[in-house]
Amino acid sequence: MQVQTQWVKTTDQQRLYVKAWGEVRNPALVLVHGYPDNQEVWEPVIRLLANQFYIITYDVRGAGQSSVPKSIQAYALSQLSADLQAVVDAVLPEREFHLAAHDWGSIQSWESVTDQHFGQRILSYTTISGPCLDHAAFWMREQFKTQPQQFLKQLGKSWYIMAFHLPFVAPTLWRFFKPKHWGQVLQKLEQTQDLPLNTHIAKDGQYGVGLYRANFLPRLSKPRQRFAQCAVQAIVLKKDKFVSPALIDEIPKWSPDFQRVDLDANHWAILSQPEQVASYIQRFIERNQLSS
Repeated sequence: MQVQTQWVKTTDQQRLYVKAWGEVRNPALVLVHGYPDNQEVWEPVIRLLANQFYIITYDVRGAGQSSVPKSIQAYALSQLSADLQAVVDAVLPEREFHLAAHDWGSIQSWESVTDQHFGQRILSYTTISGPCLDHAAFWMREQFKTQPQQFLKQLGKSWYIMAFHLPFVAPTLWRFFKPKHWGQVLQKLEQTQDLPLNTHIAKDGQYGVGLYRANFLPRLSKPRQRFAQCAVQAIVLKKDKFVSPALIDEIPKWSPDFQRVDLDANHWAILSQPEQVASYIQRFIERNQLSS
């Protein structure tokens, strides 16, 4: 499989490690990884789509081979959106593209998808287990008033977010995490053997905590009205241990062109069921290419 690599400098002088897969003349598809992963987590999906699309992946700041910011505020959503802008400007100059993202990749991508300027370049967006934090805040406020059980259920799934805000605790614990230990966690969650190992897991987990610390409290306490500027597809993982499928009910309020598909899988379906994920992404892109 043809792969090209390059480094892209961000607006605040960080360095992002970028890969481009496939034939440049094919429709462009950008994939953004979540936490505590790096871009390698997409490779099972990439192998299924690289013949149809020109695929761009990159290590988010603080993950994989990309540089690590010193400031927590350097992980703010506005900067993460600027990172995506830097990548596509470097690799896809003046080109439109499709976007798919998982977990924190999805959370941060919402910032771009709901940007009136940036959103015009994004042809379609597939989100997997990563709600817009602003949308999630509105949803949680409504649930607290009307369905407190649903509110408490999601709060229970999100216990780790509070732990990540404790000084020193989360980064220190990640330093002792080995790839084989993380592999055992994934196998248990996904009920699938021989999943790819993240050899950068200690670093990815340690530094990626900044994503939570820079964004959760500001966005949940002061949510903004953010409307999608492109067609949105949510791949809903029915067994997700971290993101309640009920959160997806909020998306249609903010996405005029919205489609939902359900998958009987846990949080890391991109590893355990890449065929299904790739198929949903491809069909959604094809739908939007026909309608454009």
